[in-house]
Amino acid sequence: MEELHCIGCGSVIQTTDTSLPGYVPKSKLTEENEDIICRRCFRLKNYNEVTPLKITSDDYFNIISEIGYKKALIVMIIDIFDIEGSLIPQIPKLTNYNDLIIIANKTDLLPKSVKEPKLLHHLRKIIADNEIKPLDVYLMSAVKYKNIDLIIDKIVKRAAGKDIYIVGATNVGKSTFINTLLKSYADSKKDVITVSFFAGTTLNLIKIPFGDDFIIDTPGLINDNQITHYLSQKALKVVTPKKEIKPKVFQLDSNQTLFFGGLARIDFVKGDRTSFVCYHSEFIKVHRTKLEKADELYKNQVKKLLTPPFENDEDFPLKSHTFNIRTQNKQDVVLPGLGFVTVSGNITLKVYTRSNTTPYIREALI
Repeated sequence: MEELHCIGCGSVIQTTDTSLPGYVPKSKLTEENEDIICRRCFRLKNYNEVTPLKITSDDYFNIISEIGYKKALIVMIIDIFDIEGSLIPQIPKLTNYNDLIIIANKTDLLPKSVKEPKLLHHLRKIIADNEIKPLDVYLMSAVKYKNIDLIIDKIVKRAAGKDIYIVGATNVGKSTFINTLLKSYADSKKDVITVSFFAGTTLNLIKIPFGDDFIIDTPGLINDNQITHYLSQKALKVVTPKKEIKPKVFQLDSNQTLFFGGLARIDFVKGDRTSFVCYHSEFIKVHRTKLEKADELYKNQVKKLLTPPFENDEDFPLKSHTFNIRTQNKQDVVLPGLGFVTVSGNITLKVYTRSNTTPYIREALI
């Protein structure tokens, strides 16, 4: 019997183990199994439920590395709201340095005042600093179809008869991008790929006809430095932006603290009064307090006033990192997976994120 694959996640269809990918009850299989969807994808699409599966990071790594044996065009999708967190520097080596295009998705989340030329300049610098050399770099919003016609034209020309592999980290919008691509290029009326902001939605290669070539959707590579990979489903919904981000501005004196729910904390240790411009999901509540009261507030109010994490979530231990900023040019304090805070001046900060993640400073994106 020919091997069947779930059209939603790419898993091999099987009827024996509900804990493994691709499970479908025998009663649901018929002689005509076109566009078959596994139970996990069905529940994800219809009820927004995620079934835990026996999938490891090594599984993802091994699948992506197989691309290196192909002659292909690699299209890497990154999240413009979390550039460094979603940029995978190993992709060129993993794919044997095949031709590469980078597309920065989710530009609809950034304030409309952001200028694209400046954004592209910063983006190319970050990519170069990571020693990645793409053929092209583009900005887009898969949800809003922004620049989709331009990107289709460039991909078709660059592919030139080669299969097109869509790669990237989890939650960057790869599946949404493919669905938008197919709807625009092939006038498709429905989504082909299962879309979700939960990690691990796509579990194997999904091969889709695209003109004379194929588009192949791949699993997302997990970046352990992203705070979002340690959150419950409830918490993840809160920290995932759904619409254009409206920056929140706090004028702080030294010895004041900002809490981002209970997930991150910034202490303004030393410096003149300055602005902290916060870019993050509209659902994250920021609490300001005096530095001398911050430890007590966290101890007594985490999972209460300071949420997420929520009451039934696992503990979310924070670790501090000290940064001395010595420039009048604007700098971003990046909280990987949560957002960033823009500051300037001669200041000292202590930044707390989850114990095995590392915040960092970069030139201001906006």
